Amino acid sequence: MAARPEIAAVIWDFGGVFTSSPFEAFNRLEAEKGLPKDLIRRVNSTNPDANAWAKFERNEVDAAGFDALFLAESTALGHPLRGAEVLPKLSGELRPRMVEALKACKAAGFAVGCITNNVVSMHSPGRDEGQRAAGAMAQVMPLFDAIIESSKAGVRKPDPRIYLMMCELLAVEPKACVYLDDLGINCKPAAALGMRAIKVVDVDQTLAELAEATGLNFGAEVTA
Repeated sequence: MAARPEIAAVIWDFGGVFTSSPFEAFNRLEAEKGLPKDLIRRVNSTNPDANAWAKFERNEVDAAGFDALFLAESTALGHPLRGAEVLPKLSGELRPRMVEALKACKAAGFAVGCITNNVVSMHSPGRDEGQRAAGAMAQVMPLFDAIIESSKAGVRKPDPRIYLMMCELLAVEPKACVYLDDLGINCKPAAALGMRAIKVVDVDQTLAELAEATGLNFGAEVTA
């Protein structure tokens, strides 16, 4: 397949796309502590623009502040859980096939950018000791033409402004972009702006949809 001329850029989320989803680790923590499954997801989705997670990702509170706020919010839902217990679960395992797909997009001439909701913490993607050892950030981040981190930009997904900021950095129109994210709530504003949004469920599904959107073939080039 030949690259599609109407697409100029591929924009990626990081966690849950290039690494396994933190929600898998969250579920394991919940099971270990005898908490309801998806409690952490519930806490994060309650008052999502102003809760502990949102404030941490915009760098409005530090780790200690997040710890206290998350505890208050989980307690309000009937299941006290400290934020300090959640943070170490943020790091995931690197997905080599996704990294190779990124390299293939870049080699084909697409502009590539990363929009990540992250936090200023030792447990941010790439700051965790395990991820540094695996070289996740060292392998992936230098490949991007532009990176927007919520903790530095002061704005986070799904705020439409952050997608437009990336379009400006890459000098492209939203309609010329493919956007990949593991959260549907973050895909919706991208699609509303005119981007081709791909919700990352698993690697095979993602690469099939990305191949269709870009005209590239990830079958032979991308290996496990």
